[in-house]
Amino acid sequence: MEDTTNLSQKADASLYNGQPIDTGLSCPSVGLTSCTPSISDDVRYGVSVENVPAGNKQWFVLRVSYGRIDKAKTFVEAKGFECYVPLQYKEVRKQGKKRIITEPLLPSFIFVHATTEQVEALLHDNKVATNESSPLLSYYFDHTIHLQNNPDRNPPLTIRNEAMNNFINLTSLKNPHIIPITSNNIQFKLGDNVVVTEGEFIGIHGRVARIAGQQRVVVELFEGCLVATAYVPKEAMKKEKSITLLD
Repeated sequence: MEDTTNLSQKADASLYNGQPIDTGLSCPSVGLTSCTPSISDDVRYGVSVENVPAGNKQWFVLRVSYGRIDKAKTFVEAKGFECYVPLQYKEVRKQGKKRIITEPLLPSFIFVHATTEQVEALLHDNKVATNESSPLLSYYFDHTIHLQNNPDRNPPLTIRNEAMNNFINLTSLKNPHIIPITSNNIQFKLGDNVVVTEGEFIGIHGRVARIAGQQRVVVELFEGCLVATAYVPKEAMKKEKSITLLD
């Protein structure tokens, strides 16, 4: 059966406060405008979705210690850096009414837009400020390549702007059928590279797969980090030449 839920408003992931947020049918403006405070397009979701590369800034993937994504986000923002924490929207029933709540989609990761030097300083400050045995933030390393000057070590993982924008465009939609997946969820191998041409997911680039009995488009941000759209019919997508959004 096809998905019929249509919650196409964008999410303000930058306003996530670490608690499940009720954004569902109790909101008087549902279906019209976002229930979150109005903010400019330049800072929606904590980043500009059409992010323009600024100097030597890159999107770094930082690992967050268990259960501390809210504290990590507050710390990064207090330092004045752009960051993105994608949210997952879940349907629940409370007192017989359907509601939508939010939780971190990837609770072990935060995405920070900064230079190499800024991230190094951020991680140093994080060790000093928290003064805890387990660091709040740490590098997540790219295990697919090695440092030229040290073949035994991997560099910190960074995400290209095109790939990050594609990921943000998908994960900022208020659709509870957008789900993180693993290779075990995929019922057949990732297929054609496609772009969605109509509907809620228009403009999303990914690969076709069958997940939970439905045809979806899978966006792979980095190895092991895959997110799937809700159902997308065949006529709402077109094949495209093999492109590489990943580094």
